[in-house]
Amino acid sequence: MNGRRVGLVALGLASLTAYLLVAVVGYRVLVSLWASRPSPATLALTIVATTVVLGLISYWTGTTRLKRSLDAVVLPRSRAPSVYQRLERLVARMEVGMPTLLIARLPVPNAFAIGGFGSAIVVDRRLFGFLSVEEMEALLAHELAHLEGRDALVQTLAYSLTQSLVGLVGLLVFPIVVLIGGVARATAMLRGDPSSWSRSWLGRTQHTALQAVAVLGLGVTLLVLAYSRRREWAADDRAVEVTGNPLALARALRKIERASTPQLGPLTPLYVHGDDSALSRWLSTHPPMADRVSRLVERAERPLPQRFRPP
Repeated sequence: MNGRRVGLVALGLASLTAYLLVAVVGYRVLVSLWASRPSPATLALTIVATTVVLGLISYWTGTTRLKRSLDAVVLPRSRAPSVYQRLERLVARMEVGMPTLLIARLPVPNAFAIGGFGSAIVVDRRLFGFLSVEEMEALLAHELAHLEGRDALVQTLAYSLTQSLVGLVGLLVFPIVVLIGGVARATAMLRGDPSSWSRSWLGRTQHTALQAVAVLGLGVTLLVLAYSRRREWAADDRAVEVTGNPLALARALRKIERASTPQLGPLTPLYVHGDDSALSRWLSTHPPMADRVSRLVERAERPLPQRFRPP
């Protein structure tokens, strides 16, 4: 026991010395950086500009990789002339260029828009089997609304900004957190009880600081997800505005939901195929499908202004 105690004391002293050296070096680096610091406005502008540039690069490269990863082909106009006619009419009414219409076999029947160089709308080929032309038009209008609002780009930039914010806070806090944790561990070794460091006030302080950074990260992430859900509502509204047919979009969404839900018969209750809890709503990029459908049905019960009616 005496030998073990001596070893722990020696290890504790070595650890404490190492952490103190790190603290001294870190302090001198911070003093040097503070002495040569730019103005707050210049620093903020530099951080924002760097974040935006990195976000744009992430967006363009991400959309390019997504296109390459999809086993999608261009839908020939001869295969769906009525769909192309309606798509062209929608484009003429909206502030968006004509996207490429791609078909693919997605994991579930769905459709989504891809921005970047050469915008495109990807549609699961199964949708052509159970959506009417009016329902397909409403779905395309919804995806065009995302392209019109550059929603994917804005969301990518928002994620980039929030990651930079959390990273900056973490960078400022990390040296202090490491030092506090190191001193707590070294002190516990000197006392001969290495496992007690987390119960000390220094250990609890480190734990609280890490929790604060995690809560900040979660908070900004929830804000970005809430923005994404708002853009889905806005895309639904825009689709109704240009088509004048909220029920068509409601039917399309309901059919997509049914096609995406496992049909397991008597075994359905034994499987998890959806989660409508409050937590899942907060962590989702889309509002609940039932809420979107109900909202569209309510919209249909109100008379649309004349300018919303399709020509």
